[in-house]
Amino acid sequence: MSDIESRTLQVVIGPNPPDRLDKALARDVPEEASLSRSRLAKLLAEGAITQGGAVVDNPKAKVAEGEVFDIALGAPEPVETVAQPIALNIVWEDADLIVIDKPAGMVVHPAPGSADGTLVNALLHHCGDTLSGVGGERRPGIVHRIDKDTSGLLVVAKSDRAHHGLAKQFEKHTVTRRYLALAHGVPDAADPRLHGVKGTNFEPGGVLKITTQLARHKTDRQRQAVLFHGGRHAVTRVRVVERFGEPPAAALVECWLETGRTHQIRVHMAHVGHGLIGDPVYGGRRKPAAKALGVEAAEAASSFPRQALHAATLGFDHPVTGERHDFESPLPEDFQSLLDLLRGEPGRV
Repeated sequence: MSDIESRTLQVVIGPNPPDRLDKALARDVPEEASLSRSRLAKLLAEGAITQGGAVVDNPKAKVAEGEVFDIALGAPEPVETVAQPIALNIVWEDADLIVIDKPAGMVVHPAPGSADGTLVNALLHHCGDTLSGVGGERRPGIVHRIDKDTSGLLVVAKSDRAHHGLAKQFEKHTVTRRYLALAHGVPDAADPRLHGVKGTNFEPGGVLKITTQLARHKTDRQRQAVLFHGGRHAVTRVRVVERFGEPPAAALVECWLETGRTHQIRVHMAHVGHGLIGDPVYGGRRKPAAKALGVEAAEAASSFPRQALHAATLGFDHPVTGERHDFESPLPEDFQSLLDLLRGEPGRV
């Protein structure tokens, strides 16, 4: 029986236990505690697990049904990341989760070159003492990210139990994530070129499926590269929503992820020859045709200062209550203004 408030936990070993203590604890620890196997290993090494008052620190120790172990979790440790009063667009929040509509230009997590001003800095300030601890630290649990210059929705865990529950859903690909993007050209099933691009096929409804491996580029560590051996499995689906120009020179596309790799949509769209408008890394030097789109729209697309990519929808099952949550984010002003111009409507970029 767990006592989350006092940060202690009692585990009773159930029938037919695994042959090692660490595996038995991972199996029998109360689900609401959401202690991962790696966290349990760390607690064992720290001497935080006892049996009858004696420290147990051998992960390979034999266990028997009915044995009782006490786990001293301790209070969540503060992290070095500084809490900063940065405005957030909060879509939804409860004791375990917070859903944010992130603006373009905000980095999600501190990193070299972006030590502050990030979403995590803002969340530490906003959430304060409501963070019950993730991985033993008082910090928000980042289970997925979107690039600095991509706008839109992401969910963040405020508790260990929510963090592990969300992580499992992302691992099983049961989280719904759909993006809207503006692409050079139109990824059309009628284009014979696309049928010759390795790793692509069309599904019913004209949906383009892109299946490759992704890994860091050999010479440019800031980029991802498409591979077909090694790397990490990546699947993106793309549906054309709207075409622009005569002949069509750009498209609004909906992309959804089966996997969530770094830069996945951007590198996959570039792989099929339809890089995103404004993408400084994968978009190439391709310029929209003024003859097809009109001078104003073509110039606006050429000067768009970021990848035209927006995380528009997000859906998941609440990891604690089991309730389904689905969210939608309207297009940000810069994206909407460019879209208006491509449609031949008055716009502002």
